[in-house]
Amino acid sequence: MMHVAVRGFGSVWRRRVEESLSDPRRFQKAAYFNTTGIVVNGRIVRHRKIAGHVRFNGAGGFNPNYPQRMIGKVFEYDEPSVCNGQNKVFFRNLVGAAANPDCYLVVVRSRDFGWLVLEEPDWKSDDTFLISFSAWQDQQEAMLLMKPSSWLRSRAGKFVLVSDPARRGMACLELAG
Repeated sequence: MMHVAVRGFGSVWRRRVEESLSDPRRFQKAAYFNTTGIVVNGRIVRHRKIAGHVRFNGAGGFNPNYPQRMIGKVFEYDEPSVCNGQNKVFFRNLVGAAANPDCYLVVVRSRDFGWLVLEEPDWKSDDTFLISFSAWQDQQEAMLLMKPSSWLRSRAGKFVLVSDPARRGMACLELAG
């Protein structure tokens, strides 16, 4: 089974919860979806250019009340798939602290990393998978699966994903010299 560490989340969340109010396990059966978004007229909207999302289940160890507590956590995941024109990645279960991630869920915003030019053929390494991309005016947000040493290029330069061997599940994008 492959492992992915959460490095960040997109701006848009939605959920699907069992409709039966009498079911005491309805929130364990719930599904939580995360994707990219940007601010338009004071509201966060998807404004997708490339549609996709990651999915977590309530029974898989994901706590929707505290998503930031999931940063650095490692999950088992299914290989990315495309269904109805959307990129999808299913995060199955939270795994123990000893698990080494094979890749990272990374979210990149233009205000932090510069403007991504997706039309250029070499804007990302071949082993980087683009899940979702939203853009409007001067804003961009991209959600990607990246392996250590994978990279992406923006107008600000080339950024390489560097994992932290001392802190399992942690990695950051560093501007390459």
